[in-house]
Amino acid sequence: MSAEAAIMHPTQKILALRAQNYLQIFNIELKSRMKSHQMSEGVVFWKWISEKSIALVTGTAVYHWSLDDEAQPVKVFDRHESLAACQIINYRADAAGKWLVLIGIAQEEGRVSGRMQLYSVDKKVSQPIEGHAASFAEMTLDGATVPSTLFCFASKKPDSARLHIIEVTADKPAGEPAFPKRAVDIFFPAEAAADFPVAMQVSKTYNVIYLITKFGYVHLYDVNTGTCIYTNRISADTIFVTAPHESTGGVIGVNRKGQVLSVSVDRDLIIPYICNTLQNFELAITMSVRSNLPGADDLFQKQFNSLFQKMQYKEAAQLAASSPQGILRTQATIERFKQIPVVPGQPSPLLQYFGQLLEKGKLNKVESLELTRLVLQQNRRELLEKWLKEDKLECSEEIGDLVRPHDNTLALSVYYRAQVPQKVIQCFLETGAYDKIIVYAKKVGYAADYALLLQNIARVNPQGAHEFAQMLVQAEGGPLIDLNVVVDIFLQRSMIQEITSFLLDVLKGNKPEEGDLQTRLLEINLLSAPQVADAVLGSEMFSHYNRGRVAQLCEKAGLYQRALEHFTELHDIKRVIVNTHVVNPEFLVNYFGTMSVEFALECLKELLAMNMRQNLQIVVQVATKYSEQLEPENLIELFENFKSYEGVFFYLGAIVNFSESPNVHFKYIEAAAKIGQYKEVERVTRESNFYEPERVKDFLKEARLPDQRPLINVCDRFEFVAELTRYLFTNNMMKYVELYCQKVNPMKTPTVVGALLDLDASEEFIKNLVMSVRNMCPVEQLVEECERRNRLKILLGWLEARANEGNQEPATHNALAKIYIDTNNNPEQFLQGNQFYDSRVVGKYCEKRDPYLAFIAYKRGQCDYELVDVTNRNGLFKQQARYLVERQEADLWAHVLDEENTFRRQLIDQVVSTALPESKSPEEVSTTVKAFMTADLPNELIELLEKIVLQTSEFSGNRNLQNLLILTAIKADKSRVMDYINRLDQYDAPDIANIAVSSELFEEAFVIFKKFKLNVDAIRVLIEHICSIERAFEFAQRVDEADVWSRLGKAQLDENMVKEAIESYIKADDPSLYEEVIQAAEREDVFSDLVKFLEMARKKVKEPVIDTELIYSFAKTNRLSDLEEFIASPNVAHIQNVGDKCFDEGLYEAAKILFNNISNYARLAAALVKLLQFQQAVDAAKKANSTRTWKEVNIACVDAEEFRLAQVCALHIIIHADELEELISAYEVRGYFSELISVMEGGLGLERAHMGIFTELGVLYAKYRSEKLMEHLKVFWSRVNIPRLIRVADQCQLWAELCFLYVHYDEFDNACITMITHPVEAWDHAQFKDVIVKCANLEIFYKAVAFYLEYQPLLLNVLLAVLTPRLDHTRVVTQIRRTNDLPLVKPYLQAVQQNNLPSVNEALNELLVEEEDYEALRISIDTYDNYDQIGLAQTLEKHELMELRRIAAYIYKKNKRWSQSVALSKLDKLYKDAMETAAESQEGDLCEELLRFFVETENNECFAACLFTCYEYIRPDVVLEVSWRHRIMDFAMPFMVQTIRELSTKVDRLMKESDEEKEKKRGGGGETSETPAGQVMEPTMVDATAYYSGSVMPQYMTGAGAVPYSGVDQYYTGYPAQQTFQINWTDRRR
Repeated sequence: MSAEAAIMHPTQKILALRAQNYLQIFNIELKSRMKSHQMSEGVVFWKWISEKSIALVTGTAVYHWSLDDEAQPVKVFDRHESLAACQIINYRADAAGKWLVLIGIAQEEGRVSGRMQLYSVDKKVSQPIEGHAASFAEMTLDGATVPSTLFCFASKKPDSARLHIIEVTADKPAGEPAFPKRAVDIFFPAEAAADFPVAMQVSKTYNVIYLITKFGYVHLYDVNTGTCIYTNRISADTIFVTAPHESTGGVIGVNRKGQVLSVSVDRDLIIPYICNTLQNFELAITMSVRSNLPGADDLFQKQFNSLFQKMQYKEAAQLAASSPQGILRTQATIERFKQIPVVPGQPSPLLQYFGQLLEKGKLNKVESLELTRLVLQQNRRELLEKWLKEDKLECSEEIGDLVRPHDNTLALSVYYRAQVPQKVIQCFLETGAYDKIIVYAKKVGYAADYALLLQNIARVNPQGAHEFAQMLVQAEGGPLIDLNVVVDIFLQRSMIQEITSFLLDVLKGNKPEEGDLQTRLLEINLLSAPQVADAVLGSEMFSHYNRGRVAQLCEKAGLYQRALEHFTELHDIKRVIVNTHVVNPEFLVNYFGTMSVEFALECLKELLAMNMRQNLQIVVQVATKYSEQLEPENLIELFENFKSYEGVFFYLGAIVNFSESPNVHFKYIEAAAKIGQYKEVERVTRESNFYEPERVKDFLKEARLPDQRPLINVCDRFEFVAELTRYLFTNNMMKYVELYCQKVNPMKTPTVVGALLDLDASEEFIKNLVMSVRNMCPVEQLVEECERRNRLKILLGWLEARANEGNQEPATHNALAKIYIDTNNNPEQFLQGNQFYDSRVVGKYCEKRDPYLAFIAYKRGQCDYELVDVTNRNGLFKQQARYLVERQEADLWAHVLDEENTFRRQLIDQVVSTALPESKSPEEVSTTVKAFMTADLPNELIELLEKIVLQTSEFSGNRNLQNLLILTAIKADKSRVMDYINRLDQYDAPDIANIAVSSELFEEAFVIFKKFKLNVDAIRVLIEHICSIERAFEFAQRVDEADVWSRLGKAQLDENMVKEAIESYIKADDPSLYEEVIQAAEREDVFSDLVKFLEMARKKVKEPVIDTELIYSFAKTNRLSDLEEFIASPNVAHIQNVGDKCFDEGLYEAAKILFNNISNYARLAAALVKLLQFQQAVDAAKKANSTRTWKEVNIACVDAEEFRLAQVCALHIIIHADELEELISAYEVRGYFSELISVMEGGLGLERAHMGIFTELGVLYAKYRSEKLMEHLKVFWSRVNIPRLIRVADQCQLWAELCFLYVHYDEFDNACITMITHPVEAWDHAQFKDVIVKCANLEIFYKAVAFYLEYQPLLLNVLLAVLTPRLDHTRVVTQIRRTNDLPLVKPYLQAVQQNNLPSVNEALNELLVEEEDYEALRISIDTYDNYDQIGLAQTLEKHELMELRRIAAYIYKKNKRWSQSVALSKLDKLYKDAMETAAESQEGDLCEELLRFFVETENNECFAACLFTCYEYIRPDVVLEVSWRHRIMDFAMPFMVQTIRELSTKVDRLMKESDEEKEKKRGGGGETSETPAGQVMEPTMVDATAYYSGSVMPQYMTGAGAVPYSGVDQYYTGYPAQQTFQINWTDRRR
């Protein structure tokens, strides 16, 4: 449908459409219409007010339309009279639907006033209120249990503007606090004095009122106090629609420019703003608590501390409980409440605190843990259960651990809520809830060790383990445990029954990959429970197990049937199959169906050979059932090889009735005959259709059975009757002949009689045989047999007997007729009187004997074509003609009247002369005439009709015959038509005349119409066919009839004789064809005559066309006075159309009169323009107030250079954005640029000035006054179409203006590119910094860097500082490195080094090396290690500055390149650094090498210092050797003294511990004590598992290698032999 309005459902894909008063609701997802309704009055406003209802506001009432069921709109209340003249702008309802408010605005005394109607649904009363915007809010007051409904509305009066907040809660419980009424002033700036509220939304999130005004201001008010929080202008255009924005807790709106605006509270800044800007701390605290907002932390902390100091603990608890975002709900607060001493008789402050928290809502983790500990100490678990149900506690693993010793179920609930899956599953195990483990693990995504769980369950609950295993493998998404693992677990505990049950359940899918498990299941049960295995195999559940293995086990277990099912080798099958005494015969039979043909035949042979008598029945059953597969030939051969005809008989007896094999049937007959089953032989020969009759016949003749009925059956069925007759006649078995004819098949009697006649049997026997059969014998065949042998008379007695009995068979009577004709026994009487013979057969029989008898026979049987043929051949045309007339058969007439019939002329002569004149039947005449017409014999037909019609006869006055005669003459002989027309008068004149016209006999047709006074038809013939207007005019004058004149007028009109036609129509007084007359008159320009016709027509017909054309004719004849007089009088003319036509034809004066008459000022203005009356045209355009009219007048004035009038018109055009482009084009084409700019500047002050005016003026400035463009943009940038001006400025190369536009259109990327590309005109450093940080394309940053490097290098660091958060510093360094400008950006590099990027670190380090600032370099490499350290070290070690080389050694040291670092330090004689590096390396070789270096250089002091520094890593023997050899024992003595001291201390400690160990063994019964975990013994133990006898010893591990250590045995003498020890020897110096 086409709709004029649509509203979308707020949350669902449901659309409501409105077309005038017809409403529909569609479900877009389902593409179906939900509801529809036709309103009785117009809907002026509609809106969704809930998920299920639409509010419909009409001119008189408000309706609610529900989506439920088939409900129609229901009227809620009538509109108050104060809203009668108002424009409805909104309709609101509270959440419960108890309060409704209708809002409208109206123009009063030069201002917009607001009117509202507040309606109570419960009380059904309304109250008018003066206000512009309203909304409902819900808020729970302090101390209240139910929320309060608040009504908020704003009004703007001439002297004041106020926001009102009042409570309208219905049925409020007693004792509930009441909301105090609020009324606060609304501030409007001086420049917005005429502003007024247009919308109001209340945020449920923050309880803030958003008040939107017409001028685009937004005011934020606190609902609770009515305090104004914030005011600002958010749009220069009116916001005409708003809605709550739930996701932000704000409001969303659309202004007139189509911009979508969103206003919301910044939850992080609102409270600081209230505190710092408004200085309203109370409001800050209230809003922070109410909406849980941050920003008031200090206020709450100070207040909390103050209350504590005053010992107001209850109030402090309340404050902490209500603190926003839980800033006071910490462990510290709990500890402070714990420290408060409990006053006897009063509740604990800590409990009071927890009570306040529980009242407020849910406790956090710390609070929940402390409260749980406190409650468990008091043994009050019911409180925990209550709080958990109410979701008051934040559960954690610690709480569960506390609760578990007391209540496992409650602990489970805690673990579950705390999401501790491992312990939840442990609780499920302990409680036996195995079914919940898998569900829970899957729900929380926990990967449990199900195998371990199953083992644990199997130990204590085998049945439970079985159920749990089933759950594991049947889990949704696939098995959670390997099936083999389950089986192994169950087998370990001998759970055979459980294994079987489990595997039967999980393997029921019978999948190929489960074959091993199927085999395993069957093996287990075949070995332990064969009956179970037999049942499993019998169920046929599995098909993928190892069949060979299972077959062997089945044979061993005595399950021969199952063994047969699984064996595949023939020798195995033959070995098992002979055990028929223990195998179910039915199975055995079915088993043969699974074998190949070769195997089956071999097994059958085996069975017959083993014990044919015992197994014959089974073999027969198998052969019978699988006969088709094994092939009967093979089976018959099998039985015959064992001489078992009984087997053949029983086998074939079962299949013979279904087999189509001739051999099968023959073999069955043969076997039955051999075992004496003659009845079966007789039955098969009688019923079977598949044996070979010749073969069976020969066998039966040779067998000479005592009963000849099988032979009779074969010969009778397969047409061997003659041979049978000869066989029986030859063997003197005549009784079987009589038996056959009388009882077996009397229908074959004719064949038997023919055979007997051929055998010269007794005629008497034949007659008796025929008479004995009587009417059971077929007459026709019997007659044929006798007639062929010229012995027909032998049947005369039998035929007469049958006829006398009332037999009506045609064959009987045909035979009698033939006998009577041959004997000349009064045949004509028989032929005419007998009704039962076949006329065609008897007639054919008579043709050569007597043609007249044949005619009689054919006539009696209506054998038409045979009769015609015999009469033609024998010249019986008179009989033929009479027969044809009487027969009245159209097809027969067509046959005889065919031109190919050589006897047609003789027949026609007999019909015309004899047959038809003799007839008195109209039907016979009619049929004959039709036949002549059909045969297309017009001359013969005329001859026939003249004889009937023109001569005196009964049919002379017949209308149809007269019509036929004239029509035939028209067709065949036109010269006779006029004579017939004049002589006859009973024909159908109109029809005949029309046929004559169609046959181009126009004069004859005219005579007919004239004769019968059909004047209109007569003149039609003259006009249309004779084409003589003159004769038609004379005829019309002679008859003088109106219809005739009308017909003549139409003809004259068709001949373009317009004036004559108009005269004829006037004489006829006929205006019916006024449209054609008008068209013709206009075409021939005869408007004077047309006026006469129209004046005549107007008297009879009141049609707009007539009056319209009369006015047009007045205009064309310049009779303007008559025109004015006519249009002043009553008429039904389309004056508008006439005016348009006159205007188009240049009749501007007439058009002006007409347009003025109908007040069509638009067209009047166009006519005045054509008449160059421009001022009058402008006046008319003002009245028309049409854009098109203004455009026409404007163009005309511009062309006439009437620019003042043109500007008046243009100002009315440019307020329409769609027309602006055309107007500008018109001025520009004509070159009037200044005038156009003047027009556009004049349009800026219009009330309806739109974006297009400001935009196009900017375009004009860019093209023609570029110096004024920037000023225009700075003032009106928010009201122009920036994209269009961007394109224009780009084309005009106004780079500064283009940059300005890009910035204000948020195209920051393009703005930067423009400034970079055109720096002279567009670049400004401050602006560039502000803009570039807003760019989205990161490539611009690097272009800017390149630009500054080239254009403003000194400002580059400033730019980089701005862009630092968004730059890829590696890329920047690479870019600047290419230009060798790294020193220029050193401040930038230092600023971004904190990111620890390799490129930055390396660049900065290079600069520091160049500057030789080693201190800064040392700090850099210590702080930031992400750089090529080895590369830097290699660079620095060659530097001439020693401090930098020292840094190189330091870097090597950091990278654990100890030798390089030490070598570099030794070169620079930095021995302290070398010693520290060696000690830090913990490498003894390096330390000893350095030690030898000092000895070699005779640096004894450094030698002693190195011993001290590297004490732990230098071997004493090396020190002793070196010092002794170089005579520096004094420098080594301190080291040796310390070493000996440590060694003796360790030996003493070891002895002491050994003695203590021995004492413990003696006192503790030989038990060994274990070293406590975490305690290190001296010496400690290392993994060295060995069996200590006298020869195996542990080795003392040193830095130089393994040194044998003897002295261990004495510490282990108390241990038994072959005892295992674990010993860990640590370094001896630690």
